[in-house]
Amino acid sequence: MSDDLHPIEASALHARRERVFLVLAGLFLGTLAMLNILGILRFINFGSIETEAWGTLVFSVAVGVLPYPVTFLCTDLISELYGRKRANAVVWVGLLLNGWVLFILWLGGVLPGFEIIPGEGTFYDVRTLAFGATYASMAAYMVAQFTDVWLFHYWKRVTAGKHLWLRNNASTVVSQLVDTVAVILITYWVGGLASIISDDTAVVQQLMLLMFTGYAFKFVCALLDTIPLYWLVPRLSRWLEIDTTSI
Repeated sequence: MSDDLHPIEASALHARRERVFLVLAGLFLGTLAMLNILGILRFINFGSIETEAWGTLVFSVAVGVLPYPVTFLCTDLISELYGRKRANAVVWVGLLLNGWVLFILWLGGVLPGFEIIPGEGTFYDVRTLAFGATYASMAAYMVAQFTDVWLFHYWKRVTAGKHLWLRNNASTVVSQLVDTVAVILITYWVGGLASIISDDTAVVQQLMLLMFTGYAFKFVCALLDTIPLYWLVPRLSRWLEIDTTSI
């Protein structure tokens, strides 16, 4: 065994495989924590159009949505290189991470601070929105990520390990549709989105528009992430000496 290997690393190849997995899992979990904190603190304005039937339609995406497509790229890479069990394990750890975020937000709010009026201030504004966003994302996240992993391996089995583009896109576009609908509805009911929705326009119309623009953003990202997936999989599989057709 090489002198620079940790005792638990059976070989240089094993160490390399585990370090790549650590990077992918870390990127997934770090992104997940970031998007839950950012949540609906700000909406990105992608423009608006005037319509006779619906009036002004504003296309916007919550800032928390911006990094979310990266999580699906990470789970697809883990699924392809390490298999379904590893991908599901990362999803479960992500759920625990959500719970940890909620605990710290709660703890930070109940401990005494220096506010003139207890319970008021920027932290509590962020805390309220982050609480709701995290609750919503936890429910949507579990359904969407497990759907993504299951569909990815379903299409891999159906196509006998061929057509990476098919299982990548067919799994991601469906799971992100599930996630978008779920997270918007749950955030509206319990996450503070109701206070952001304006009263001068039909609520249903605004929710539908948020779902459409959020999903359109994720859909485009899902198609674009085929490029890094196709570039990374053959290179990583050769470097890690992994036969992806047998996983």
